[in-house]
Amino acid sequence: MSAVHVVVESGDRLGEVPLWSPSRRVLYWIDVRKPALYCWAPDTGRVRALPLPEPVGSFCETGRGRLLLALKSGLYFMDPDSGALQAWFDPEPQLPGNRLNDGKCDRQGRFWVGSMNDGDRLPTGTLYCVRGDGRAAGHVSGITIPNSLAWSPDGKKMYFADTPARRILVYDFDPDDGVPANPRTFVDLAGHPGRPDGATVDAEGCLWSALVHAGQVVRYTPQGREDRVITLPVTGVTSCAFGGARMETLFVTTATQGLSEQALREQPLAGALFAVDAGVSGIGETPFAEGETEARGTTPAQ
Repeated sequence: MSAVHVVVESGDRLGEVPLWSPSRRVLYWIDVRKPALYCWAPDTGRVRALPLPEPVGSFCETGRGRLLLALKSGLYFMDPDSGALQAWFDPEPQLPGNRLNDGKCDRQGRFWVGSMNDGDRLPTGTLYCVRGDGRAAGHVSGITIPNSLAWSPDGKKMYFADTPARRILVYDFDPDDGVPANPRTFVDLAGHPGRPDGATVDAEGCLWSALVHAGQVVRYTPQGREDRVITLPVTGVTSCAFGGARMETLFVTTATQGLSEQALREQPLAGALFAVDAGVSGIGETPFAEGETEARGTTPAQ
């Protein structure tokens, strides 16, 4: 059984999207609802919080050492040292009720991010592919809560889930043109207490899926067979990513959102950042292939 360790008792309302930075040797993650970006340095144990002016759904590193953030009003670049935000663009300005949610780069450095209605949860979301020159193309529509973005080690398979549907889909993916095709069910979670949230892929091509409400991270083989189950002491397990010097630590974010007062008493570690000795290596995330971009205003983090 894999040992589960508490890294930071952060009490996140909605912790999400852990991301290891090999160059900075730190782990980033977000609290969607606080909202804030966090940075933990394992060498010193220091945790730094960068408050954000509006809800944040996801982020990635860029090839120029910046961060690309998916905020409620669109995409922004951030200087990770100063916290200064630089507005880039909104992929769907015609839908002010939507916000951007889960996002991740494919193996070629294109940023994929899904949108969702943050109020009545109508299926108005779209999965976008954002390129370094500022072009954004929608590829999947009718989404309620986009999650589980991940790619196989060779970049030829893409994983994705609309969380309420309780299914993780796998697509054939063309690494050259960046177009997903032939969607089919990878894992059917109908009847399971958990729903698919964030996900990552290890060096052996297995998918690690955070099953929110179930308190589990499950490893699935490339054929969709359940291989390992890691149980955490909290139910709101939201996302996972590999990091550390050997990329063998699985970091897991969690949430307090939606828990009753009794559940919060029973789960004192809810909202914490956890680490698991996975015993298998992960794959570093490809930075966003940032091209020539034109800023549309600069705003310091509030």
